[in-house]
Amino acid sequence: MNKTIINFMGLMFLTLTLQAKMIDGIALIVEGEAVTTAEIKAVQTQMGVSKDEATDLLIQDRLQKSVMKDIKISEESIDAKIAEIAAQNNLTIPKMQKILSEQGTPWVKYRKSIKEGLKKSKFFQKEVVASIPDPSENEMQLYYNNHKELFTIPTRISVIEYSSSSKDKIDNFLKTRRVKNIKSRKMTKMTKKMEPSLLATLLQTQNGNYTRPINTGNAYIVFKVLSKKGKSAMPFEAAQSAIAAKWKEEQQQKALKDYFEKLRTRADIQKIR
Repeated sequence: MNKTIINFMGLMFLTLTLQAKMIDGIALIVEGEAVTTAEIKAVQTQMGVSKDEATDLLIQDRLQKSVMKDIKISEESIDAKIAEIAAQNNLTIPKMQKILSEQGTPWVKYRKSIKEGLKKSKFFQKEVVASIPDPSENEMQLYYNNHKELFTIPTRISVIEYSSSSKDKIDNFLKTRRVKNIKSRKMTKMTKKMEPSLLATLLQTQNGNYTRPINTGNAYIVFKVLSKKGKSAMPFEAAQSAIAAKWKEEQQQKALKDYFEKLRTRADIQKIR
């Protein structure tokens, strides 16, 4: 998930976490939804922003609700997303539920946050991502020249390689972390000598996490990434996919901002106090 979607989805937590009461009265009504002075004060405190900035954030939150009210998310989709998050963090669902409970987050509330996130992601893909074309090579070259500091990679990556001729055994290893009948060896790989697809996989895997099984033809291999050290510039040719992703991310941020600015100009916003 890229930063644009994360920033876009972030506002959902305003209405999921704020416990504002009506005692301070209604400050605004946005598309029929009230924004209270208590909510504005809470956002100011929690996010360290001014009153005007907090008000703008809450207006956008209500506008998001209005444009996404007809988006439907199935319970199966929520279950699948939770399972994906659990797998990424090497957790079982019961373990995740226990951790959230210990942190004071009810499971029902967590599922609601996942549902809202999926709604926002679905809306974002339809209304923003689909409207952004792929960059031309000239656009990518210009972006690369102006942002070379963004396109660096480690010079070496330390990993533990786990391998087996049996896919079932390697899948079982990922579930249990038991190394019986699994070969393992620790190594440091130099990135400049690595095959591009493996390099991309290891770069995308956070330290301490495992890659998905890789079929080499003779065996199934999983890497646990231990550390990434050093720093070297990526050549333009090798960085093209990363350049395109960054370029599109910036374009999406602009498109999203423009979308809500236009939406706000025609929205029914009533200032009460």
